[in-house]
Amino acid sequence: MTKKKQPFKIVASNKKAHHNYTIIETLEAGIALKGNEVKSIRKGLVSLKESFARIDNMEIWLQNCHVTPYAEANTFYKIDATRNRKLLLHKKQIEKWMGKAQEKGLTIIATKLYIKHNKVKCEIALAKAKKLYDKRDDIKQKDIKRSIQKEMKRR
Repeated sequence: MTKKKQPFKIVASNKKAHHNYTIIETLEAGIALKGNEVKSIRKGLVSLKESFARIDNMEIWLQNCHVTPYAEANTFYKIDATRNRKLLLHKKQIEKWMGKAQEKGLTIIATKLYIKHNKVKCEIALAKAKKLYDKRDDIKQKDIKRSIQKEMKRR
């Protein structure tokens, strides 16, 4: 059998994003990286836990994304692990998202970091924070679906 190759390799994902936020819209963006950050990302030494994006002067910046410095890199070329990284988008896309992000309660978060055609890409999402009762309701719905699936397998 021939194995189908995925079009991209997911390096990191924000697992709490779907739990804490209601995802409204997603968008793929490139990232401007320095030095050996790509090698660290390829090794999987990256975390999107607390990362979010902010629009500043018609540019979108990824903040709080932790990329562990590459161990085999030269010592004189040190890069801050949580520095702000520029997301590469078209101007029309930035203008569209800037209008949406200014609405009350909406924010831009990073959901995935992956490698597509040897380029590092970031999936960002326009999201609205969930209230505690929404989170509880989602957990309850997942439990119900899980129990239904168990019953279907049993029969």
